[in-house]
Amino acid sequence: MTTQTVEPTMPRYAEAALDALSTSILASLGVPGEPNPLGLEPVERACLLVVDGLGWDLLRAHQAAAPFLSELAMTASPLTAGFPATTATSLGTLGTGRPPGQHGLLGYQVAVPGTGTLLNALRWEHGMDPVEWQPGSTIFERARAAGVRAFRVAPGHLRNSGLSVASMRGAEYESADTLGALVSRAAAVLGANAPAMAMVYYGELDATGHMLGCGTDAWEYQLAHVDKLAEQLASALPQGTALHVTADHGMTDIPAADRIDADALPQLRDGVAMLGGEPRARHVYCEPGAAGDVLAAWREVLGGRAWVASREQAIADGWFGPVDPRFTERIGDVVAAPAGPWAIVATVTEPRESALIGMHGSLTSADQLVPLLTLTTG
Repeated sequence: MTTQTVEPTMPRYAEAALDALSTSILASLGVPGEPNPLGLEPVERACLLVVDGLGWDLLRAHQAAAPFLSELAMTASPLTAGFPATTATSLGTLGTGRPPGQHGLLGYQVAVPGTGTLLNALRWEHGMDPVEWQPGSTIFERARAAGVRAFRVAPGHLRNSGLSVASMRGAEYESADTLGALVSRAAAVLGANAPAMAMVYYGELDATGHMLGCGTDAWEYQLAHVDKLAEQLASALPQGTALHVTADHGMTDIPAADRIDADALPQLRDGVAMLGGEPRARHVYCEPGAAGDVLAAWREVLGGRAWVASREQAIADGWFGPVDPRFTERIGDVVAAPAGPWAIVATVTEPRESALIGMHGSLTSADQLVPLLTLTTG
C-alpha cells in the first residue's frame, strides 16, 4: 500500500471551529466570561440555524440550488467541525462551547469504560444518565444564568433524547416538525424576548445524503428547501437579529469498491474487543495487551487510505482538542480516519450503517469544513 501523502484538515478548536462559534455567540449577547474568537458584534438577539450535513465543499459545489446561502458564502469562510465530524459530537460541541475532548461526546458509538459495551449517542441505549455522561454546563444554561433567554427549535421527537439532555439541556424547547414551523417558532420566541438566542435544527439534508447520496439530484432538491428555510428565517426574524448558518459536518459518497469491510478481514479483527465509531471515524478497542499489534495491523491493511493513530498519538496531535482525563478511555486504543473517499464498514455487525451511501466523520476537508454564514436582519 502506498505511503500516506495527503495532510489531514485538523480542527481549529477555540479559533475557527464549532466551539468557537458557540462561545462567540454568547459573547455577542453579553454573556460574561465567554471568549469571542470570531469577533461577532454585540446584538440583543441571535439565531443559529444548524443544517445537518451541509458541508462547505458541498455548498460551494451546488451554488445554483442555493442562491441565498451561496451569496452569503461569497464573503464567508468555513469553520472546522471537530473530530469525529459526526452529529453527536458536533452537537455536543455546539451545545457546550467546548471541544470533544472536554465534553466527552466522542463519537457515534464509543466505549462505556469498564462495561464491555458501546454507547450509541444517537439512540442512547443502556440507560446511561446523560448528565453523568456529559456533566459540564451547556451554552443554554450559561445564557440563562446571564439573563439571556435560550431556546431550541427542533422536531418534537428530539426533545428528551439522551443526546439532547447531554448536550443542550437548559434550553426552552419549541417543537417544530415542518420547515414552516421552524421559521414560525423561531420568529415568535425571538420576537417576544430580548436578550435571547435560539438554535434551530434541520436534519433532512443529512438523511437524504445518507440514504440516497449527496451527489444526487434528490440531495440538490433538498438543499433548495434548506436555502428557502434560511431565506425565510432572515425575513421573519425581528430586525437587528444576528442570523448564523452552520452545519455539524460535511459528507462524501463512498463507492462500493472503496469500502473496506472489517468483518471480512481477520487482520482488522484480530485482537479487537469492540469496533466503535462509524465507517469514517473508527474507535478500535483492543483486547488487553493487543493495542500495539492492532495498530500495526490496521496501518498495514489500510496503508495510505487512512490516518491511523494510537489513542495517545491522536490526543497529542489534537484530534479531539484537550482531553479531560475522565473521558480518555472512551477513545479507542486505535483511532482510524479515512484519508479520502473510503470507508471502514462492518457489514455483519453494522449492516445499517454499512449500507449508507453518504458518510462522514473523518479529517478530510469534505468531512471537516462547514459554513459560517452570517447576516443581521433589518
